[in-house]
Amino acid sequence: MKFIDEFRDRELAHGLAAAIGRAAQPQRDYQFMEFCGGHTHAIARYGVSDLLPANVRMIHGPGCPVCVLPIGRIDMAIRLAMDEGVILCSYGDPLRVPASGGLSLLRARAALAGGGEIRMVYCAADALRLAQENAQRQVVFFAIGFETTTPPTAVVIRQARALGLRNFSVLCCHVLTPAAIASILESPEVRQWGSVRLDGFIGPAHVSTIIGSRPYEFFAAEYRKPVVIAGFEPLDVMQAILMLIAQLNSGRAVVENEFARAVTREGNRKAQRMVAEVFELRRSFAWRGLGELPYSALRIRREFADYDAERRFPISYQAVPDHPACECGAVLRGARRPQDCRIFGSVCTPENPVGSCMVSSEGACAAHYSFGRFADAKVAP
Repeated sequence: MKFIDEFRDRELAHGLAAAIGRAAQPQRDYQFMEFCGGHTHAIARYGVSDLLPANVRMIHGPGCPVCVLPIGRIDMAIRLAMDEGVILCSYGDPLRVPASGGLSLLRARAALAGGGEIRMVYCAADALRLAQENAQRQVVFFAIGFETTTPPTAVVIRQARALGLRNFSVLCCHVLTPAAIASILESPEVRQWGSVRLDGFIGPAHVSTIIGSRPYEFFAAEYRKPVVIAGFEPLDVMQAILMLIAQLNSGRAVVENEFARAVTREGNRKAQRMVAEVFELRRSFAWRGLGELPYSALRIRREFADYDAERRFPISYQAVPDHPACECGAVLRGARRPQDCRIFGSVCTPENPVGSCMVSSEGACAAHYSFGRFADAKVAP
């Protein structure tokens, strides 16, 4: 296949659906977690779940980097603009995530009265350019994301040092995919939300182009959970589901790579070396829905401390509870579906998000609201 439309072919999709139906043994249930917001949106947008047998269920995981960012981290970014007067640069999705005191980055921008600014950027290089153009102002890049967006942050930190910029720093909130998978596998029983049974994982696509497929081999070997790395197109996802079912039926648990056109076992070694040069593991980091996870995020190394906003400015993380009516934490763990939340689609909508899962372009609630919020509704006779 050479073109995107080939991965969305209707006839091929129905052929794969038929193959999944034949492979799924009627006497057992299959529960697979897709660990990427891109997969969640592909499943909802193209109606993949509607093509699956009733005993094959997809469960959404914490694969949205905006969704897993806790409120306290958004508060830190807001304080930098409001109290320290910096030009805070952020990707678009975090701007609308609800924070403390009824604020968000977007609302804080409207309320700024001093010298601080909050700007949306499309890439880390945009923030670096702003620092070069505003030599008298402190510019902070609010760096979030999984392993996919970490190398560009490492690049701009290295460039800032090479240029001798004194007015550029990074608020680093980069998190690591394997740690989140381990957390879910090691704590399937969650007191407030119940248990989550998982039979296998669809591994993330873009993350795996950086880290490769090898990090998932531990989960297959130690937890006996098969992993299939898949691309974002509907046929990619359906092929991955078929591969997972085949592994379970044969009693295997290995890592397979459906996305071989972009992912290798070793990943992008150059990007990995660059990240290792600039970043190191944090001892602990708070995730929305998962709590404090050890060695699950990155911080800037001491050698680059001049570009670490947490060292440069008097800010610190303070935990803040989520909105009591919001089920984002349970959705991120796979313990609830978006439509199980009592405020989904009524109080909480993309125009008026209460939780982060309704904000992000990779959020599970946003996907269900946009593409499938009525799928489970009972139709009156």
